[in-house]
Amino acid sequence: MKKVLVPIDFSEQSENALITAANFAKKFKFELVVLHMLELSNAIATNTVTTQETIFYLKLIEKKLNEFLDKKYLKDIKITPIIKHYKIFSELNDLCKEENINLVFMGSQGATGFKELFIGSNAQKVIRNSDIPVLVVKNNPMENFENAVFACDFSKDSIEAYKQARKFAEKINCKMKMIYVNTPSKSFKSSSEMREIVKNFFEKAETKADYIKDVQYVSDYTIEAGIINFAQNHNADIIAMATHGRKGLLHFFDGSITEDVANHSPVPVLSFKIGS
Repeated sequence: MKKVLVPIDFSEQSENALITAANFAKKFKFELVVLHMLELSNAIATNTVTTQETIFYLKLIEKKLNEFLDKKYLKDIKITPIIKHYKIFSELNDLCKEENINLVFMGSQGATGFKELFIGSNAQKVIRNSDIPVLVVKNNPMENFENAVFACDFSKDSIEAYKQARKFAEKINCKMKMIYVNTPSKSFKSSSEMREIVKNFFEKAETKADYIKDVQYVSDYTIEAGIINFAQNHNADIIAMATHGRKGLLHFFDGSITEDVANHSPVPVLSFKIGS
């Protein structure tokens, strides 16, 4: 049976992700792996806590986790609770490989201002580091997985993510629209230029030509605004996007549209890593 991972910190946002994952698991027959992260390593290394204190604290966390998972909506779902002592962002991929995880459900309340610029939300960091798809859930748990919007620039780099998104949508019987967002910037394209870019994209992707009818052209002041506005106006359940997972200075200067959309969109965002 396939598995999904849900990192939790006992917050309302992480429970929204857990409820969404439970709905997904029941509908598509998945197992849940629920992860709670501890950062005890520094304290242990500096001898600021004793072994007995560590064991006592771990038992308290185990009890709290078991109580947190004692919910009606989790009945009849196979659940594996895991407590780890590392930073999820740097070692998430190792756990996903160990447990054969197919998808990560991540709760988020987003980040703004200084925190967004220099730190980012936990969800942004997971998107940046994860090699497998990540679904970011915000204020309300998802019940439906029927309508998706896939947003990309229709470049060669986006083909890999498009194929992953198309495969995902087909497996869960989800309708998928595609959008090209045109903005008043240096990258502005005429209608004929956009159609030519999309046509070349489908030829390179070696996919069904009739999928081109699913593409809609959107004009907005920014790519982020165009994606979010379209998704909300069309009652999308999911926004699907590609991410390069840039880190360090490259991420600081170039940023990530996918992370920005995930951070600000009320619609859940599903990211697919490319170029990893």
